[in-house]
Amino acid sequence: MGIKYSLPESFTSYRDTVRIELKKVIDSYPSVVCNMLRYHMGWQDEHGHPCCRESGKFIRSTLCLLSCQAVGGDTSQVIPAAAAVELIHNFSLIHDDIEDASYERHHRPTIWKLWGQSQAINAGDTMFTLAYLALLKLKEQGIGDAKIAGSTKMLSLACLELCEGQYLDMEYESRLDTTIEDYLDMAAKKTAALLAVATSLGAYLGGEDSKLVDSFHLFGKELGIAYQICDDILGIWGMEESTGKSVGDISQRKKTLPVVYGLQNSEGEARKRLEKLYSQKSIKGEDIDEVIKILDQLSARDFAENLAEQYYYKALAQLEATRLDLSRQAPLKETACFLLKRDF
Repeated sequence: MGIKYSLPESFTSYRDTVRIELKKVIDSYPSVVCNMLRYHMGWQDEHGHPCCRESGKFIRSTLCLLSCQAVGGDTSQVIPAAAAVELIHNFSLIHDDIEDASYERHHRPTIWKLWGQSQAINAGDTMFTLAYLALLKLKEQGIGDAKIAGSTKMLSLACLELCEGQYLDMEYESRLDTTIEDYLDMAAKKTAALLAVATSLGAYLGGEDSKLVDSFHLFGKELGIAYQICDDILGIWGMEESTGKSVGDISQRKKTLPVVYGLQNSEGEARKRLEKLYSQKSIKGEDIDEVIKILDQLSARDFAENLAEQYYYKALAQLEATRLDLSRQAPLKETACFLLKRDF
């Protein structure tokens, strides 16, 4: 996949802007539940003491603002929408950690590990609710009621897709017959739906051209699938120090693209071993190494990287179809390139 890329410069300025808005939203509701949210976001430790820890790349919120910028909109007006998308993403992470029994995120214990599953569910639900309250703040930025209602519908439909994608992801854990088409449908819902609403919301709130909104939605969707495939690759072959993750995808029997490809294309003893390993309740120790060895023999990583590139170019084609000035497209293209080439 070539040279690895660093986080684009646009992320730095927009991440700070979104972080300030997120703090305003969360701090405006002085609930004890919000202490868990602040912990999750890296703003305080488990004892409530302030700290400054990384809490993600703010990809979705940045894409929202870059899309608004690309169509000629005022990014300062749509910051609440960018924050709302980021809150929805983090709601999904909190619940995802519970469902996957993940002990760590960003090298720290997950919310459920510290406060228990029930309280973590409360934290996730609170994050979800705050996202919609953040959207209502668009009115303070001069956005009309009709567009706020439209934005609410767009985000709600994306959330429904996200939940269905998460259902499929968990459903496939116990199946050995998952196909690449099944995987792509799951990825389009679980991951791409939120990236698609991020880009389309930015275009919707920043302009008046419905065709542009459609193109930006497809741009985000294609990019989201490429992003998920890259995440799958990093989940198996990435360095844990860089990603903040371990090979949990294999231990939890997740049907990531390399594994689905391996199950579909292995033969003889290799197929029997893969099916036996993925019939266990969990995969541990040397069994994880064996799975990776079989996938390497099948060139599963090459297949996944090639497919990620195909979706990346599909995304660029949707962006180019907007016929916007190339200077307006450039930050989004730079971001798309980073999402494909990243190693964390």
